[in-house]
Amino acid sequence: MKKYEDFNLKPETMEFIHKNHFKEPTPIQEQVIPACLKGKDVIGLSATGSGKTHAYLIPIMEMADPAKDYCQAVITAPTRELAAQIFEMAKVMNEVVPDLRIRLLIGGQERSRDKEQLEKAQPHIVIGTPGRIRDLFLNDGGLRIEKAKILVVDEADMTLEYGFLDDIDAFAGRLSDDLQMQCFSATMPEQLKPFIRKYMHHPITCQIGEKVRFNPDIRHVLVPCYHHGYAKTIQSILPGFRPYVCLIFANTRQEASDIAEELRKAGISVSEIHGDLTSRKRKQAMKSIASAEHTYVVATDLAARGIDIGEVTHVISCGFPDDLEYYIHRAGRTGRAGSSGTCYALYEEKDDMAIRSLKRRGIRFEHQRCRNGVWQDLQPYGVRRARKDDELEKKIAMIMTKKNAKVKPGYKKKRAEAIARVHRQKKREMIRSKIREEKKAMYKARAKQDKENGL
Repeated sequence: MKKYEDFNLKPETMEFIHKNHFKEPTPIQEQVIPACLKGKDVIGLSATGSGKTHAYLIPIMEMADPAKDYCQAVITAPTRELAAQIFEMAKVMNEVVPDLRIRLLIGGQERSRDKEQLEKAQPHIVIGTPGRIRDLFLNDGGLRIEKAKILVVDEADMTLEYGFLDDIDAFAGRLSDDLQMQCFSATMPEQLKPFIRKYMHHPITCQIGEKVRFNPDIRHVLVPCYHHGYAKTIQSILPGFRPYVCLIFANTRQEASDIAEELRKAGISVSEIHGDLTSRKRKQAMKSIASAEHTYVVATDLAARGIDIGEVTHVISCGFPDDLEYYIHRAGRTGRAGSSGTCYALYEEKDDMAIRSLKRRGIRFEHQRCRNGVWQDLQPYGVRRARKDDELEKKIAMIMTKKNAKVKPGYKKKRAEAIARVHRQKKREMIRSKIREEKKAMYKARAKQDKENGL
C-alpha cells in the first residue's frame, strides 16, 4: 500500500491532503496521481465514492501556481450540483494557498455577476458545467482559458448522456497545444471513444477492480411488487428496517417525482433530486441533502451520480435500469468504508431478464417480502414449483396429443382455446394461493402482536 509521501509532493499539497484528513491513497488515487504528475493523459474508471475527485484535485494542487496570472486548469461536470460539490472540495486549497483563484461557473447563476468577477481577475482554476464554460469563453469572451494546460472531464459517461460533449468539443480544441486531458467515468460507452481518440494521446487507463464494484458486504434483496406500484411497495417495506439514510432510485424523472409525491401524501418526509426540478428547488434539495434533513432521498441515476449523500445505509431500486451497470452503481452507494449495506430491488414480471442477467454476473439475491414490519422469506427467485408446473404441462400435452376419430374443421382454434383455459385456471389458482398466503401472514402477525400486548 502506497502512502501520499511516496508521490514526492510539495509541502502545500501535503497540507491540502492533511486538511482533508486523508490517511492513505485510495486504489484509484494510487494509479491516477503518479500518471498525472508525469503529465500523461489519463482515463480513470471507477465508481462513485472511490476517491476519484481528489485523484485529479491533488495533481492540480501540485501544479497550480498563483504567481501565474492566467487559467491553468479547467474541470467540467455534467450537473450544477456535481460542479458545486467539486468546487466545495477544491476550496480547501485556499486554506493552504489563499492567493489561488478558484471559480465556479454554472447555469442558474447571474451571468452579469460572472462577467463582473471575470473582468476583475481571471481564475487559476475553473470548475463548471460545459455549457456555461463554453458560453463565457467562446460567446461572451469574458473567460480566458486558452492557456490552460489541464482539462478534466468528470463523469464523462454522464456528460455524454446529457449531450454536453459537443460543448466540451467546442472549446477543448482551442486550449493549449500541450493540453493534458483527464477523463473520469464510471463506465466507458462506445460513443465516448471517438472523443477520447480525438483529444487524448496514448492515455493511461486506470481502473479499479471488480472487488470494489461487487461489494460482498451489500445484501441484495428482491421484493415483489405484486399488483402494487413502487410507492405502495416502498411503504410496505419501510416498517421492516431502520435506515440512517435511504436512497430511493427511479428510472425516470417523472417516476422519481411521482414516487416522492405519493410518499409525501403518505406522511413520509423525503428529498428528491432529478432533472425536472427548477433551479431553486434543486438548490433547496441539495441543501436538505447536505444537512441530512430527510432520511429518504428519491433520485434518478444521473442526478445522484457523484453527489455526496451522507452515510447511505440502505438503497431501494424501483425496478431495474436499461443499462444494468447503473444497478451496480445504485447498490454501490451503500456499504462503503467497510460498512455493510442493503439494496432492496423492487421488481415486476417485466424485470425477469434483468434479474437473471445480474444473477449470471454474480449478484446473489435474497427473495423476501415484508408484511406488517415482519420480513418473510419467499421461494428462491426462478425456482420452479415443480408439481404444479408438471401438472400444467401434462394437461397441455394431453390436449396437444389428443386424437380424434375424425378431424373436424377449426380444431386448431379449439385446441388453442382449451390451452388458454388451462392457463387461466392456473392463474386463478395462483391468485387464490397468494390471497391465502397473505391472510395467513396477516393472522400470524396479528397473533404475535396480541401475544406481545398480553391479549
